[in-house]
Amino acid sequence: MAESPKRAEPTGDQRLPAWLAPRAPRAPALRRLQSALGSQGIHTICQSARCPNVGECFGRGLATFLIMGERCTRNCRFCAVEGGRPPALDADEPARVAEAARGLGLKHVVVTSVTRDDLPDGGAGHFAAVVRALREAAPDATVEILVPDFRGDQEALAVVVAAAPDVLGHNVETVPRLYRRVRPGANYRRSVGLLRRAKEWGAARNTRFLACARNDTRILTKSGLMVGLGESPEEVEAVMRDLREAAVDLLTIGQYLRPSKQHLAVVEYVEPALFAHYARRARALGFREAACAPLVRSSYHAEAMMNHEL
Repeated sequence: MAESPKRAEPTGDQRLPAWLAPRAPRAPALRRLQSALGSQGIHTICQSARCPNVGECFGRGLATFLIMGERCTRNCRFCAVEGGRPPALDADEPARVAEAARGLGLKHVVVTSVTRDDLPDGGAGHFAAVVRALREAAPDATVEILVPDFRGDQEALAVVVAAAPDVLGHNVETVPRLYRRVRPGANYRRSVGLLRRAKEWGAARNTRFLACARNDTRILTKSGLMVGLGESPEEVEAVMRDLREAAVDLLTIGQYLRPSKQHLAVVEYVEPALFAHYARRARALGFREAACAPLVRSSYHAEAMMNHEL
C-alpha cells in the first residue's frame, strides 16, 4: 500500500484554513429557493445541518430535502440538527416534496431525514411514500435517499428498498474506534450491514437501471465519512475496505466542521493532499465513484456521482 501523505497538525486557535472557505452565495438565487421551499413548509438538510455548500447549491437551484421534521431523536455530538421530541408525521409531506422537486425542475432528487426512533418503523414507510410520490410527479428524475439505520430493523429497510430508489445512502460517518464518542446511539457493524442488505435486496427489486448499458447493478448504494475527528488514515482505509466488502458503490469523505461549542471539537484540519490520497485509494479498491475533498458532503454533486461524471 502506498504511503499516505502526512496529516495536518491541529492549529492552536482552530481557525479555518484557506482551503475550507466556502463559496459566497448568490443572494438572489438563494432567496428565490428559500422562498419557494418555505412557502410549502419544506425543510432542507442544507439549512438544518448548516452545510458549508448551501450558498453554492441553492444558487444553482439545488437542495436536499429533509423529511419528518427538524428535530432528531438522537443527539450525535457532531450534528447541527437539533435533538428533541419530533412532531407527528405529516401525511401531506410526500406530495409537497414531490411537487417542489417538479417545480424546481430537478433531474436528480435527494431526500434525507432526521432519525425517528420514536416511530415503530423508524419512518421507513414515510420514506417509501416520498419515493412513490416523486416517481409520480417527476417520472424522469432519479431519486436518491439518505436513510438512518432504522435501529437494525430489516423489515423497515425492506420497505424502503421495495420503493426502488435509484441510490440508497447511509453514512457510517466515522471509524469504529470513535463511534462511542461521535455516534453514541449508532453501531458501526449495524450500519455496514444495512448497506450490504440494501445492495443484495435492491438487486432483485430495482429495475430502473436494467436498460442502462453503463450500469452493471440495479441499485447504487452510498456511504460517507467525516475526517478530522482523530482517526488515522489507516483506519479510514479499513472502513473503505469494509464498505467495498458490502458492495457499496459510492463514497464521500469530507472535513468535519464544528457546528457550535457544544459539539465535538475539531482535532485536525485535514489537508487537501490527504483527501486526494483517499480518493485514489477508494478508486483502487473498486468504488464506482469517490468524492473526497474538504467541503464534500453526502449529497454534494450527487447527480454527477451517480452518473460517474466527477
